[in-house]
Amino acid sequence: MQKLEGKVALVTGGSSGIGRTTAMLFAREGAKVAIASRRNEEGLAVVDAIHRAGGEAIFVKTDVSKAEDCANAVAQTVQSFGKLDIAFNNAGVEQFGKPVAQTDEASWDFVVDINLKGMFLSMKYEIPEMLKAGGGAIVNMSSTYGLVASAFGGCAYHASKAGIIGLTKAAALEYAKQNLRVNAICPAFVATAMVEKFLGETQMTDQIKAFHPVGRLGTEEEIAQGVLFLASDASSFMTGTALSVDGGMIAA
Repeated sequence: MQKLEGKVALVTGGSSGIGRTTAMLFAREGAKVAIASRRNEEGLAVVDAIHRAGGEAIFVKTDVSKAEDCANAVAQTVQSFGKLDIAFNNAGVEQFGKPVAQTDEASWDFVVDINLKGMFLSMKYEIPEMLKAGGGAIVNMSSTYGLVASAFGGCAYHASKAGIIGLTKAAALEYAKQNLRVNAICPAFVATAMVEKFLGETQMTDQIKAFHPVGRLGTEEEIAQGVLFLASDASSFMTGTALSVDGGMIAA
């Protein structure tokens, strides 16, 4: 039995990295998947890969910082597949390098608009459709850097990821009695293109690896498996949780 058989899932930021890997995993586990992303070519490539593997998927060009795009992504998902059961709100950006007093307002707005406002807008339009379907599961992408901070000059990133955890808990309580679960996943450093770019710019690869007691970065598949757990009935008694998948980073 596939873990998501008969389910419909929406993945924001699904054109690359953890989003792409999770979308592919959802499809392998039986879900029909909508990929929402700003990247048209990459998003269509994920859909093609899912189709070639025998799954069903669509792509919806989406900027999660825009309400009309979030509403359209949900509407297109329901129009194509009839309902919405699962959402992995994964779209996000990072920006490090300047302390608070040197961070300009435009940089702050860019990160917070996508990471936090985009999470709010995604949920705003996902939740009504899930309630129509009798409930569902939302997984929001936060970070270990939503639980702890760093001195790397990423105040907007830290604030947005911590805000996602607060938003997740609020929504979890608001809809707990309506069969709608809302959880967050908090990865540590994962070997994605975004992290590799950060490591290359800071030349801190060895230091970053040392943050993890297991001695390495995580993989996209390891995080995707955590998302699958939170999205599936295997976690049916979990809501309002911020699940760390971090190689021991928070414990250390």
